[in-house]
Amino acid sequence: MTSRDATPTSDFIRSKVAQDRKANKNAGRVVTRFPPEPNGYLHIGHAKSICLNFGIAAQNGGTCHLRFDDTNPTKEEQHYVQAIKQDVRWLGFDWGDHEYYASDYFDRLHGYTLELIKKGNAFVCELSAEQIRQYRGTLTKPGRESPYRNRPVQENLDLFERMRAGEFEDGSHVLRAKIDMASPNLNLRDPVMYRILKASHHRTGSMWCIYPMYDFAHGQSDSIEGITHSLCTLEFEDHRPLYDWYLDKLSIHHPQQIEFARLNLSYTVLSKRKLLELVQRGDVSGWDDPRMPTLAGLRRRGYTPQSIRNFCNRIGITKYNSTTDIALLEHCVREDLNRRATRVMGVLRPLRVVIDNYPQNQVEELDAVNNPEDPGMGSRKVPFSRVLFIERDDFRQQPPRKFFRLAPGREVRLRYAYLIRCVGVVKHEETGEVIELHCTYDPETRGGSPPDGRKVKATLHWVSADHALEAEVRLFDRLFIKENPSDVKNDEDLASALNPDSLETLTSCRVEPSLAGASPGSRFQFERQGYFCVDADSSVRKLVFNRTVSLRDTWARIEQRQTLTAAGKQKHSPNG
Repeated sequence: MTSRDATPTSDFIRSKVAQDRKANKNAGRVVTRFPPEPNGYLHIGHAKSICLNFGIAAQNGGTCHLRFDDTNPTKEEQHYVQAIKQDVRWLGFDWGDHEYYASDYFDRLHGYTLELIKKGNAFVCELSAEQIRQYRGTLTKPGRESPYRNRPVQENLDLFERMRAGEFEDGSHVLRAKIDMASPNLNLRDPVMYRILKASHHRTGSMWCIYPMYDFAHGQSDSIEGITHSLCTLEFEDHRPLYDWYLDKLSIHHPQQIEFARLNLSYTVLSKRKLLELVQRGDVSGWDDPRMPTLAGLRRRGYTPQSIRNFCNRIGITKYNSTTDIALLEHCVREDLNRRATRVMGVLRPLRVVIDNYPQNQVEELDAVNNPEDPGMGSRKVPFSRVLFIERDDFRQQPPRKFFRLAPGREVRLRYAYLIRCVGVVKHEETGEVIELHCTYDPETRGGSPPDGRKVKATLHWVSADHALEAEVRLFDRLFIKENPSDVKNDEDLASALNPDSLETLTSCRVEPSLAGASPGSRFQFERQGYFCVDADSSVRKLVFNRTVSLRDTWARIEQRQTLTAAGKQKHSPNG
């Protein structure tokens, strides 16, 4: 992390950790973990957990483990493991030697399971998955005990070992904890601990054909690693009694589970299952599609790790669910890129401009500031010549009211260059479309400042036609048109919530020559257009840019209004 990261505000979890250290609980140690399942790519919601777990460990001189909870071989793949590691490192965190896998503990988990069976706390059940659901009951109706619940210990041990030996088919037998079928907490109604899955595991191969359920493996893995604070999202609050029950019955190290609200973001889906559906259906090009909320997608779009960390620090940690406006995330990336991105000029929809009174073969090298926010970034030279490109939207033949840009007879300023005046318009013979403008320039206005002090209301960006580079630019909008797409119940509704205009590809753009050789991942501000990133598809032959975010900052205006409102209230208060 860098010194420019926003300082995390105090929250109930940090306060709890501080109290534990003061009381010398766990001998003052702080050990946290980030435990992803390798069944998909990480998204912006995971970033909140990563920042919390690694951040608390760092603030307290502790360690944070990266542990893959790989207990379902039918959905987990090694390439997801590699992608997750890349994302965590890119975000700015390092787990050092503390990389672990639940599969590392399969032997120990099996031993714990035998111990629970011997104590009469677990039994082999032959009910089908549907029957188990029926027997489970409801929130208002207690469950019914399985007819296999009271099998003798020795019979359960024998059946469980036969399950492990591969004697039974998938789904025919499961191992269940024996807790309380009348518990008001459905998670305690004899939950499944192990199921048969005759599938190859990405790390253990065919060594096992029984696999522990997440709820059983998770707490025991925490215990094995000596985790002190097991931080998880609110949906696991009802699972905490089960987490505690296993640890208490086994009498092993007992981490403390603490729940916090997950990130919910407007116009965004943060469900790996639903994101996988988008990938599999071809609604997006892959997990790293720049429209996806995955860290890989945000990275490809041009988001910086600093902006994501600052976003996570600003939203804070709470105990109640809420939805964060995506405008805040966009504000954080603008704020960061404003400090670090080089300013350049790029014309997305080119309109040819000929300066009639400029010398035919003359080329001037004009000074352009790289970043006004950071003088240390210096300046660059941009070529200026007789034929230029400007944005098509910067010209109107019949300008509406308050349109101050170029029009017939009107004068505008060219950034870093001269004042020009439109004196002629060339149209396509058949379509009537404007295809070329003819202008004159005032040679006394180099740098854009007229010596006579005359007022010019508009400044346009441009590129020299003879020197500009061709580029493809991809303009991304929100992937969903519904503010709360996570509320949709099925695939059909999810598809209907997609934004059909989430991607516009422009293939005839022109950018200034300083961008030649720009490497994938490089970030720039196209003046007056927004922030852009060189895409992985870019090559020496053709540059490809992704628009990271536009220059418009809704959240900044919201904050400004809030500040002005608060100042007004203070001014009119009795103590103001």
